[in-house]
Amino acid sequence: MSANTKSKEAGFRGDSLGQKDYKKIAKKHEPSRNIFKNCIRAFIVGGLICVIGQGVQQAFMAIFKMTSIEASSPTVAVMIIISVVLTCLGVYDKIAQWAGGGTSVPVTGFANSMCSAALEHRAEGLVLGVGSNMFKLAGSVIVFGVVAAFFVGIIYAIFDIQGGH
Repeated sequence: MSANTKSKEAGFRGDSLGQKDYKKIAKKHEPSRNIFKNCIRAFIVGGLICVIGQGVQQAFMAIFKMTSIEASSPTVAVMIIISVVLTCLGVYDKIAQWAGGGTSVPVTGFANSMCSAALEHRAEGLVLGVGSNMFKLAGSVIVFGVVAAFFVGIIYAIFDIQGGH
């Protein structure tokens, strides 16, 4: 006996869609995605973010006579500041809607995620709103980083690979 027959016998009326029928209708009305176009957009925007970062690093090296290693930390700080300012102005989210995964370049994407969480929950207060919700995201990223570093360290130890410093 089918589910539809059971419901009619139980006294229910109306046409209810089965899960398969619903999925079929939903798929028919789902907007098509142009994967190639999305990849190109992500590549362009992700590459542009990296080019801007490289430009900032080159500026630090030229203006302050830093080496590339010395210029890397202030470059990361500037990229974080740019990302946070663009997030606060609502620009980063518009870029992300257009570019998709291209905006998830590690430093700027993480800064955007942290800032977005802080902005979204600021009405709940600094500790319970901003702090707790902002660090829900940060905690998982930090744990992933620590675990990944642990496994890389084990691989280095097993194969007796020396660090290059």
